[in-house]
Amino acid sequence: MSARREIDSISESRPKNAKSSVSDIRITAVAGGNDRIESVQLALKYSGDADIVLVHDAARALTPPDVFRRVVAAVRAGAEAVVPVLPMADTVRRVETRRADADGWQVRVDSGAEFGQNLPTVEVLHGDLDRSILRRVQTPQGFAAGTLRRAHEKYEDDRAAGGPGSPVATDDAGLVEHLGVDVVAVDGDEEALKITYPLDLVLGEHIAKKRDEETCDAAKRDGTTSERGQQR
Repeated sequence: MSARREIDSISESRPKNAKSSVSDIRITAVAGGNDRIESVQLALKYSGDADIVLVHDAARALTPPDVFRRVVAAVRAGAEAVVPVLPMADTVRRVETRRADADGWQVRVDSGAEFGQNLPTVEVLHGDLDRSILRRVQTPQGFAAGTLRRAHEKYEDDRAAGGPGSPVATDDAGLVEHLGVDVVAVDGDEEALKITYPLDLVLGEHIAKKRDEETCDAAKRDGTTSERGQQR
């Protein structure tokens, strides 16, 4: 998504429905790829001469407009890559998965099984991580368009070479980091939650309902003000 035009990369079976549902907005809908990276690459082909590109998760459909504004403002101020983030509230620890030891963990082995067979695995904790330097990353992620294109080109080159330098990318900011470019953080928002699990949907419905109520209340206030003005 650029600051001037929106490009949605969506499931290949839904382009027509997507276009008809947003016919009053300037949007180009393109069929997505097999994964996130390919979908972004396909969308980039339609970005034209845009100088700023935003990559956003549809699952974060309730992201407040102010988050978009902060990201775009930071890119316009000179940052090549920007992500909205939130601080960590929970304690975070590393884990190591190990196969349980029958003696040490007092694991009961099913009758007739060979010793060492069918033993479960356990996750062993390894110390606290300093959460003061950890952040939860959200979207939209904003980029100078040329930087994002270079990051995707390098990713494809590395993947084709199959060398150890090939990045395991979970988002576009990770690809840009692989270029050696600093990724700048701006404030995210708790309401920009990623709707993934059933509880997320419950929270999302609550947020949407609250916003609808606030919009209705504001409209009523505006109507009352207008009526009073006419009476005068």
